[in-house]
Amino acid sequence: MYEQLTAPEVSFPQALFKLCLSMVLGASIGFERKRKGQPAGLRTFSLIALGSTLAMLVSIYVCQEYVGLKNGDPGRIAAQVITGVGFLGAGAIIQMKGSVRGLTTAAGIWMASIIGLAVGVGMYVVSIFATLLILFILVQLENIEHKHAVGSESRIIRLKIGEICTDMSAYDRVLRHHGVTLVKTYVDYDYTERVTRMNLVVLLKETTDYMTLFEDLSSLGPTESITLSNQLS
Repeated sequence: MYEQLTAPEVSFPQALFKLCLSMVLGASIGFERKRKGQPAGLRTFSLIALGSTLAMLVSIYVCQEYVGLKNGDPGRIAAQVITGVGFLGAGAIIQMKGSVRGLTTAAGIWMASIIGLAVGVGMYVVSIFATLLILFILVQLENIEHKHAVGSESRIIRLKIGEICTDMSAYDRVLRHHGVTLVKTYVDYDYTERVTRMNLVVLLKETTDYMTLFEDLSSLGPTESITLSNQLS
């Protein structure tokens, strides 16, 4: 049985084993993504890995049956799989003003297709090990990022102040006190209603205490509302 599963020629038992293995590996990655609330989950990743394996099997089978493995090029269909899966990855990316979401899921989709191809050519141990590494990256490295507050997130703090505010230095001091970096300020003065609307583009850490930050910002003037957003208003 082992010889059949590792043979370079495609056989029926070997094809069934490869398809099942790629489905399980793809579902493992998809489960983690679905747990994080991403739209691409178990079914999406399973189908991607399964389809890539089937494409690889078809590519090998065509060379095996018609031109011979030594004369054919089994990598031609595989190359098209890598190119084509980019459209799925692009569909998983959601872009808004000020933020981009879905990059990790898109990278996971691309990796799932590569794992499917690896299973298709019989690299079973490498495929399983690669899946474990992907799960380590998605789970453990994220925990490390949260624990050590690595990196910052771009957000927009929107304030509506019940007066014409011309001095922004006090707001900058409060932000710096909370470890928030002010990147850019957009101001809209409404002299008829005597209202100032501010959009503060900032870099926030995951450990930022939003409630205390908003309370300190609201104490600087007659603040009517404070909103944390991903895009400018």
